[in-house]
Amino acid sequence: MFAAYAARIDPDQPLDGLQLGERPAPEDRPGWTTITVKAASLNHHDLWSLRGVGLPEGRLPMILGCDAAGIDAEGNEVVLHSVIGQTGHGVGPTEPRSILTERYQGTFAEQVSVPTWNVLPKPRELTFEQAACLPTAWLTAYRMLFTNAGVRPGDSVLVQGAGGGVATAAIVLGKAAGLRMYATSRDETKRARAVELGAVDAFEPGARLPHRVDAVMETVGAATWSHSIKSLRPGGTLVISGATSGDRPSHAELTRVFFLELKIVGSTMGSRDELQALLNFCAATGVRPVIDEVLPLERAREGFERMADGGVFGKVVLTPS
Repeated sequence: MFAAYAARIDPDQPLDGLQLGERPAPEDRPGWTTITVKAASLNHHDLWSLRGVGLPEGRLPMILGCDAAGIDAEGNEVVLHSVIGQTGHGVGPTEPRSILTERYQGTFAEQVSVPTWNVLPKPRELTFEQAACLPTAWLTAYRMLFTNAGVRPGDSVLVQGAGGGVATAAIVLGKAAGLRMYATSRDETKRARAVELGAVDAFEPGARLPHRVDAVMETVGAATWSHSIKSLRPGGTLVISGATSGDRPSHAELTRVFFLELKIVGSTMGSRDELQALLNFCAATGVRPVIDEVLPLERAREGFERMADGGVFGKVVLTPS
């Protein structure tokens, strides 16, 4: 079957390790289900995999892709939860939790196999392309906001780095849930798009906000860390799920953290139940993932290049022919 896969690891030039070509189809395995992929979406995790983060040379070649929606063997339209081994379903009792592409072949292919427990019904209200955007970036944003931030309708939230998949999802989900959303971006066009999606306002990185916020959604890391801390009200919460600009900020702002009793919460992906809740939320409210571009799988390299350059707003979706 045709697939986009990591053939080698290159920390400095990750796209040099990306290959498009034939790979073996999944084999039948007890307790697992093979899905015919109709749509799969790109995540920064795929670039990190090509750099060797979570994917050592010994596991190559590895089909990339964490997210997918498709059709199971019975003809049902389904969405995949990409965290394998979260509760031991479908893997050995000592198998560590991992995301697709770390230990198991991913979704950028005509077919993918996952434990049956990881398969959820796709709401009929969502297209395959929309559903394929949800299991990683949108699920991460959902957990950050509604599980870990502790915010309620009417609260204010700052999202750092508008344009990225998680940041974009947080703006849309927060607006739909009655939160007052603010955003930052270095790009004027992306700031304007953030406001179109529901942000009250969008600012350049480091800009002074109209008031301190109840929570900050942080995926940028070192470059925005100090601003995130300074933007919180006393007792506010910073939720971090990534550090694309580095994980060692020059100013940790520890005095401000303890003096204002700020809370810093790490957040990673989300549970199967949270993915089901997210699917239900989108179906009930009309919220839809922001899709930057849909490309055939044969043009996967173009999508990787655009994501690596930071030129996307929302999700890039790949569709196997």
